[in-house]
Amino acid sequence: MDHIILEIGLAVVLIAIAGLLSAKLKFSVIPFYIIVGMVVGPHAPKWGVFDFRFIESAPLIEFMGRLGVLFLLFYLGLEFSVGRLIKSGRSIVVGGTIYIGINFTLGLLYALLAGMPLKEMLVIAGITTISSSAIVAKVLVDLKRTANPETEMILGITLFEDVFLAVYISILSGLVLSGSTSITGVAVSALIALGFMLAIIVIGRKAVPLLNKLLDIRSNELFLLVVFGALMVVAGFSETIHVAEAIGALLVGLVLAETEHMKRIEHLILPFRDFFGAMFFFSFGLTIDPTALGGAVWLALGAVAITLIGNFVAGLLAGRSAGLSQKASVNIGLTIASRGEFSIVLAGLGKAGGLLGILQPFAALYVLILAILGPLLTKESKHVYRLLFARRSRSEPAKDPAQSSIERVQPEREG
Repeated sequence: MDHIILEIGLAVVLIAIAGLLSAKLKFSVIPFYIIVGMVVGPHAPKWGVFDFRFIESAPLIEFMGRLGVLFLLFYLGLEFSVGRLIKSGRSIVVGGTIYIGINFTLGLLYALLAGMPLKEMLVIAGITTISSSAIVAKVLVDLKRTANPETEMILGITLFEDVFLAVYISILSGLVLSGSTSITGVAVSALIALGFMLAIIVIGRKAVPLLNKLLDIRSNELFLLVVFGALMVVAGFSETIHVAEAIGALLVGLVLAETEHMKRIEHLILPFRDFFGAMFFFSFGLTIDPTALGGAVWLALGAVAITLIGNFVAGLLAGRSAGLSQKASVNIGLTIASRGEFSIVLAGLGKAGGLLGILQPFAALYVLILAILGPLLTKESKHVYRLLFARRSRSEPAKDPAQSSIERVQPEREG
């Protein structure tokens, strides 16, 4: 522990270099953070007589990364609001069901075709179904798409996924770890998770006048302490009842977005979001063992292919069910294609249950590929849309000139 500060300092320098390189190449910064973490992580090989691996500081960097997820989701909640979420309630349930149904079914079928036993099939289906809240939040913020109409559906699917995850982990842990599971226990877990989310949203909205008074604090120091305290307590408590701490942070952001202090919170939270968010992706890279990835290459590539197809189809169907345009629906499927922290958790559950050893390298490589492709495809979603639907667009009849002039007056949102 004598050199812990030096290691943290070197980590920050490496992250900064990765960020500068990505800006120079005009590429998403997320893959750069992950790859540089993987290169210097505890699992990386030694470089000759030198050892640049981050070993002593890895647990502390991992904790800082967890804070990064909280700040990313909290900020995303601030950019949204409870009001918008409630208005989209029905479409979110429909869209979330479509998304989970398509991706989970494809994951099961893929694992079956790969010749996996039943328990491994269930783990792989979970890995390929749940998207990364942290990466989705980062991409939406970086591309300034938080005000886009499809963002409501994207956030709604994220919340819906967490209810599914709470239920699924309860079932899977029972099957994998103990060999059995209680239907009553699973139902209770699901109801607790759903009830907690609804309680935060409803009570938080009713308490907006009280929150306005409580947050009327002149000192920025005390103001941040109160906000951070609420964020950490709610996120920490949500984890104890098997709701992801990131979703707890998102809920706090949704509630505070309704207050008159939203802009002040947003301004003060930005440096924490950017710094700790970068640490999350770097810490994620530290967990990947590059020497163990080779045996899972083809299995991971096949899973990536079906995930991209499944997400694209699910995005189109979910978006159209909510009355969104075809372009916005394409954005949905591309934005939530990234996989991350939840997939790694499910792979860890398989390892704890003594399942096939290929699950760990498969999950790591699968997540790494989609962590790179997801943000890239989201950034280039306009080009993806034009490529896939250009012929159809050219075949459509010309619009009425008066209508076209009205549309020209309305600025088009990015993406």
